[in-house]
Amino acid sequence: MLDVCLAGTGGMKPLPGRWLTCLYARSEGHSVLIDCGEGTQIALAEAGCNLKPIDLICITHVHADHVAGLPGLLLSMNNCERTEPLTICGPAGLYRILQGLMVIAPDLSFDVMLSEISGETEQFLSAGPMRITPFPVKHRIPCLGYSVYVGRSGRFDPQKARELKIPVKIWSHLQNGSSIEIGQRIITPEMVMGPPRRGIRVVYATDTRPTESIRDYGRGADLMVLEGIYPDNAKLDKAKEWGHMTFPEAAALAASCGAGELWLTHYSPSLTDPEAQIENARCIFPNSIAGHCGMKKSLRFPDDPVK
Repeated sequence: MLDVCLAGTGGMKPLPGRWLTCLYARSEGHSVLIDCGEGTQIALAEAGCNLKPIDLICITHVHADHVAGLPGLLLSMNNCERTEPLTICGPAGLYRILQGLMVIAPDLSFDVMLSEISGETEQFLSAGPMRITPFPVKHRIPCLGYSVYVGRSGRFDPQKARELKIPVKIWSHLQNGSSIEIGQRIITPEMVMGPPRRGIRVVYATDTRPTESIRDYGRGADLMVLEGIYPDNAKLDKAKEWGHMTFPEAAALAASCGAGELWLTHYSPSLTDPEAQIENARCIFPNSIAGHCGMKKSLRFPDDPVK
């Protein structure tokens, strides 16, 4: 299972009742946070998201509305008596920005490790069962989208296990992906497990024009969280100039990917009621939702097809 929370939905600046866009994902006791603008620690607290178990913070780009909340969040983690190391990843330029921000959070009780990602070669990060893949998108400065994937192993075959004379009490080791030794034999999970089954994928991309990279990573995604800075294409020229997407453009992307659901986010401060404009997206992709701060969903592995 993968729990996701869209803790904030704003772009450019926080507003009363609207925190800056960030996504919190949790699976098996591990958490990932994508983006950390001003006030993110308050947005997470209001949404009931626990700060302490965050393993990884993924930054899309180094504009202030996506990074300025880092010092406060790190200090709050420190006050929770965190000791586990934390990894922060993002595009080129993040190290310089983080050096400046950390001036006001110099003495933390945990190590902070930084990973700058070029986007030129595919890289993978992990947090518990979650596999996080950054990919380049198109903004005015280097910017990344993120795919969060929870895999699912094949179905365990008890008959094969019995034929190999594997004691029932150690079946769970194979089911959890570990090899075992029985006498002189090494039994691997592949010997008793079927092919991998479909997992869960969430794709997050904001501050970007529509790109093929979003389509590539978004194909078949259970959930896409995409920016819709303007509700229609009346300001399309402005969206193109500043490297953003409109509701119709985000919906077209989700439709072309065959996604299960679309959450719109990163609204312009001038867009006071996104829900009132959601039909601009639903007429293109019916399962479009105007994201709101604190929106949550638990994504589960799809049921096996009926034979």
